[in-house]
Amino acid sequence: MVSIHKKRNYYALFFAISTLLTLWFALQFIEGAAFIFGCISIVFLIFMIRQGRLLYAARLICDNCIFKVPSVIVSNTKSEVKIAVEETVVSTFGLLIGNKLYKWGYHGAVGIKLKTIEIDRERIYLTFGDGEDTLRVALLHGITNEQEVMDIKQKFWRETGIDTVVKGW
Repeated sequence: MVSIHKKRNYYALFFAISTLLTLWFALQFIEGAAFIFGCISIVFLIFMIRQGRLLYAARLICDNCIFKVPSVIVSNTKSEVKIAVEETVVSTFGLLIGNKLYKWGYHGAVGIKLKTIEIDRERIYLTFGDGEDTLRVALLHGITNEQEVMDIKQKFWRETGIDTVVKGW
C-alpha cells in the first residue's frame, strides 16, 4: 500500500508543477506551451484520480483485514503461476498483494465474486473471478493450531458468507 500512496503523491506533485507551468506560460502569452502543459496537467489529474481510487480500495482492504500472510502463489485458468513474496492482506472486500489489488463484491451480479475458500495444513486457497476468468490464490499461512483454523473459518463465514472447506485437520 505504501507504493500506491507514493505513486499517488508523485502524480499530485507532477500535476501541481504542470499546472503552475501552464499558468506561467499563459501569463507570458506563450499559447503553444500553455496548451501543451495544460494537456499534461489534465493527464496527470486523471492519473492522480485513478491512483487515489486505488489507494481508497487498498485502505478499505487493509482496514477490514481478515488475516495477513507473508507470501502467495497466484494461478489463473490458463495455468500461469506467479509467486509473490510481498505481504498479502485478505479482506472482506478483496485481496492486496503488495501493490496489486484483486477486488470482489463490486458491480453486483456481473462483477468478480469470491467463490471458494479451502484450508489445509500448509495453505489457504481462495478462488475468485467472474464468469469467464478465474484466479486461484494459495496463501502460505503457517497456522499450527486447529482452533486458529476454526476461528479463521468462522471469520470467513461472518465476513464473506462463504463456507470454508477445511481439509486434513
